[in-house]
Amino acid sequence: MDLEIFNDDNLIDQAREDWVNDIVSFTFNKLELKDNTQLSIHFVTKDKIHEINKEYRDTDRATDVISFAINDGEDSLDYLEAQIPDLPLDLGDLFISVEIVDEHAKYYEHSFDRELGYTIVHGILHLNGYDHIKPEDEKVMIGLQEKILSAYGLKK
Repeated sequence: MDLEIFNDDNLIDQAREDWVNDIVSFTFNKLELKDNTQLSIHFVTKDKIHEINKEYRDTDRATDVISFAINDGEDSLDYLEAQIPDLPLDLGDLFISVEIVDEHAKYYEHSFDRELGYTIVHGILHLNGYDHIKPEDEKVMIGLQEKILSAYGLKK
């Protein structure tokens, strides 16, 4: 696993960065992703995620996580993977607002770690093609998300 964390505003401390690395690794293992899978996580302010949401999603509000997938399913990498078996899989980027995560943790009355774990796993699932627009897809995605979080020790 190749995880790059961008925490330019020091919104989380080093111990929390280590924890993020651990839950990402755990999630990758549960999803049986290749060892050379890549992911970037950017921890940003509420204002910054609002700006990103408005610019890229045409939504004028802050949110907890925005995912930008490298491979959104339209372009297959099968040919390249057949030619280069060890080709790294770059999932893309997650942008996470620490402030929104904290607000959600308080609103749902659970720990910051539970909410941050939820947000990270949710984003990773999106980057792997899962979605929750249709009820049947939501059932699959949220079920898998809860299975991963519970196995990691972050139960509701």
